[in-house]
Amino acid sequence: MVHAYHVILPMYGFWLPNDPRGSWSQFVASWELACFGETTRHLEQRTLAQLTDEELAHREAARKALKYPAVTLNGNQALTIANGFKAKAAANRYEILACSILPEHTHLVIARHRYKIEQVANLLKGAATRQLMEAGIHPLAEFADADGKPPHVWATHQWKAYLDSEEAIETAIAYVIENPLKEGKKRQDWHWLAPYRGLDKGWTTYL
Repeated sequence: MVHAYHVILPMYGFWLPNDPRGSWSQFVASWELACFGETTRHLEQRTLAQLTDEELAHREAARKALKYPAVTLNGNQALTIANGFKAKAAANRYEILACSILPEHTHLVIARHRYKIEQVANLLKGAATRQLMEAGIHPLAEFADADGKPPHVWATHQWKAYLDSEEAIETAIAYVIENPLKEGKKRQDWHWLAPYRGLDKGWTTYL
């Protein structure tokens, strides 16, 4: 039985379908990216540090071909996104067990809920986007349309892993907590996170 999920929410332009590191995409839907090759789903995923100089140059060229600049969050934008997550989690009674908001992607561990995880992720992204717009710090605000609506700050899809045991949940939480250290950043201690107390009789993972 699935008790929780490890979700990764990429920002716009972070992980392209034909990224040389490999991707989860089935096809390349963007005309701007099609000239950089087919989807790399068949490749074993690697980190940026494992790419060759040629592969790094290819990735950067593809990112520059996007319709809008790839999104990289600053600290104020990351804090604003966290506030959006906090408000939506409280309103919908999500139990977010771990969260790390990095410049180009976000990691979350979310306990099972009556909503499907895809819906939970989309609602969290929507709440975070509204916070960015209300604060006047949306990263792509300068590209807003005639109605004042900016392009999506998030990638269209998210990656998710199903956590079906206490060990899997604890491993995912530890991974998310330590993830900022891989980029030379501090661990993030969000006070609004739900405490994880294990899968004992008194702990409910969904409502």
